[in-house]
Amino acid sequence: MNLQQYRALLLIITGTLALIVASPALQRLLVYPQTEFFTEMWLLGPERKAENYPFNITRNENYGVFLGIGNHLGQCAYYVVEVKFRNESMSAPNRLTRTPSSLPSLFNITVFVADNSVWEQFLTFSLDYEFSDSLSRVDFYSITLNDVKLGLHGLSSEWNSTTSRFYGNLIFELWIYNESTGFFSYHERFVDLKLNMTV
Repeated sequence: MNLQQYRALLLIITGTLALIVASPALQRLLVYPQTEFFTEMWLLGPERKAENYPFNITRNENYGVFLGIGNHLGQCAYYVVEVKFRNESMSAPNRLTRTPSSLPSLFNITVFVADNSVWEQFLTFSLDYEFSDSLSRVDFYSITLNDVKLGLHGLSSEWNSTTSRFYGNLIFELWIYNESTGFFSYHERFVDLKLNMTV
């Protein structure tokens, strides 16, 4: 070997050793593709579009919406959708504090969704209510969800002159099973329908 070949061999060995020694530091600088893990939840109108949501509600009339969940958590997930109904003065889920409504659930929908899969169901609902004699209040008797009648326990809604409606709010909160605690926890997602009761 001549001197040029020794220099080349020495440079190759030195470069290789430098890369091996520097590799832990390089790993911190390199950006590897990262997967974002999340769950999506949606509510679509009766034509499976983000339009024509029920709003003006007639007593005992059936209305329909599509409720959907998409799992992108990297594993199968066990969800519960808690269905709640409220008037304007009652507790609502809070997006800022990421807390659920304190109202009890009227109905639960339990579903397993495989990773990178979607679950969607068409839901029908109707409300049974009655107006007071002075037409200043609506007294709710029940809500029927997919042919299951659920009592509303004397819930009422006063006429709101600012918004010109008798307010009702149908809420779908998403809860997920936590394997470490063995309980369901609020998954910080909800969708809802704001409704107006009509004569």
